[in-house]
Amino acid sequence: MRIRRAVAPLCALLLLTAGCAGAEEDEGPRAQPPKASDPADAARELLADMSTKDKIGQLFVPVAVGTTAEENAELIDTHRPGGLIYFPENLEDAEQIATLSNGLQDRAVDTGAGVPLFLGIDQEQGMVSRLPVGARFPDAMAVGATGDPGAADSLARTTAKELVALGINLDYAPTADVNVNADNPVIGIRSFGADPGLVGTMMAAETEAFSDEGVVPVVKHFPGHGDTDVDSHTGLPVVEKSRAEWEKVDLPPFKKAVEDGADAVMTGHVFMPELDDSGEPATLSKNVTTGLLRDELGFDGVVSTDALNMEGVRQTHGDGEVAVRAIEAGADQLLMPPDMPAAVDAVTKAVEKGRISAKRLDASVLRLLELKVKRGLFDAEPVDPAQAESAVGTKGHKAAAQDVADASVTLLRNKSDVLPLREGAKVQVVGEGAEQIGAALEDLGATLTDSAGQADAVVAGTLSARGEADQKAVVTRARDSGTPVIVVAQGNPYDISELPGLDGYLATYSSVGVSRTAAARVVMGKVRPTGTLPVDIPGTDLKTGDGLHY
Repeated sequence: MRIRRAVAPLCALLLLTAGCAGAEEDEGPRAQPPKASDPADAARELLADMSTKDKIGQLFVPVAVGTTAEENAELIDTHRPGGLIYFPENLEDAEQIATLSNGLQDRAVDTGAGVPLFLGIDQEQGMVSRLPVGARFPDAMAVGATGDPGAADSLARTTAKELVALGINLDYAPTADVNVNADNPVIGIRSFGADPGLVGTMMAAETEAFSDEGVVPVVKHFPGHGDTDVDSHTGLPVVEKSRAEWEKVDLPPFKKAVEDGADAVMTGHVFMPELDDSGEPATLSKNVTTGLLRDELGFDGVVSTDALNMEGVRQTHGDGEVAVRAIEAGADQLLMPPDMPAAVDAVTKAVEKGRISAKRLDASVLRLLELKVKRGLFDAEPVDPAQAESAVGTKGHKAAAQDVADASVTLLRNKSDVLPLREGAKVQVVGEGAEQIGAALEDLGATLTDSAGQADAVVAGTLSARGEADQKAVVTRARDSGTPVIVVAQGNPYDISELPGLDGYLATYSSVGVSRTAAARVVMGKVRPTGTLPVDIPGTDLKTGDGLHY
């Protein structure tokens, strides 16, 4: 028989006369590691001892507070969340992060039902990287450009090892969106590419590697965010495409994730009228979340919302109502509610009034508990803060990131074989990333100069420059000098469509340090370009699979 936490003496006395009926409901029993070996049976065992308050708390994943466990004490004690998500403001160094993770778990298992936390983070790598420590890999599109699932495995496996050392057990990655819109303001290089098969292959490799190393991966953003021209952080994207086109382009990676047994899938704040004409984003759509993802695809894992503080899901309902509607749609995990008390209160009232049935609430909590059991959260030992620093950003991890970056560089223009440059070539470096690229070129034998007229070549860095007049002006000035111009595109590869007359053009798909170093290595011929385009370039003859070599 499980031992319950002590009840205050006065309440204990009143319990005999039913005068403190809410005491056990508010406090609840302390969860012990379940006896059942089967995760589903263990989840039911845990659920049987949970109060309604603790069940509701399991649905929520708010942003962590501050940099210490003590700063999160009130949040955990009051709301009993099922998880927390880290952002840069919570993170200082490896020892601090590990100490924070240990402290948060200790607080959670000493509170209410005592269920351990999902400690999550957005560590996709590339532009979406929250950690201030560790190896920094390029973006997903760079991984797609390698054409090698081993690169995806390396990124996820290395990332997961570092997360585990820091006490982080869940990553809101990988992205399964198929980026077919060159004007997509929020996905772009966060996608592996425009080919559903490639995206599915890379997604699967990352998902498996994360899982193998002890991190729960969350595949996102169902039903697909790759054909939007609005950022769902600031508005609601509307995707006008037929059901048939969605099934052909956006669905395949998610279908593969479900078939492969994905632990969790995140819904996106996108509205696709052909999937549901209610006007609601997928996150609040029962037709999409339950009808498509659960019933048609057969997904029985955890459904997480995208962040509920994003404007794409806050267009027509208050923050409390959004939380209730997300559960009604089929979500299990409510990520980052902007007003945690309001959201918890709204869900609590919905449960009390029967709008959310006890059966519906239990279904979500069971899925969350089963995943926590399955992934060993109840048996996890504290991480060692003293060892955390030596476990992240190791020489081997950084080398793995450089290998992926080297393999991703794609050569799309090489007029008159301007590349590679000879050792000792005089080079002017301008534009985005000029300092890092220039330093890498100099280390590899180039001679830097401040004058285009005195240079053998100008290397101009761009970063998604299609809509950036200042960046395009830098390239134009370099081209007008008469010196051969080599552009290093470090964001979307689409810049070439608006930069005519170039002598050389390299796409790195990322602006992280290893990608800039990789570009310099290719420019100087120390690494041969082997990457291929994972997307089509509108307005040009460049298609998926293109790439020059030397």
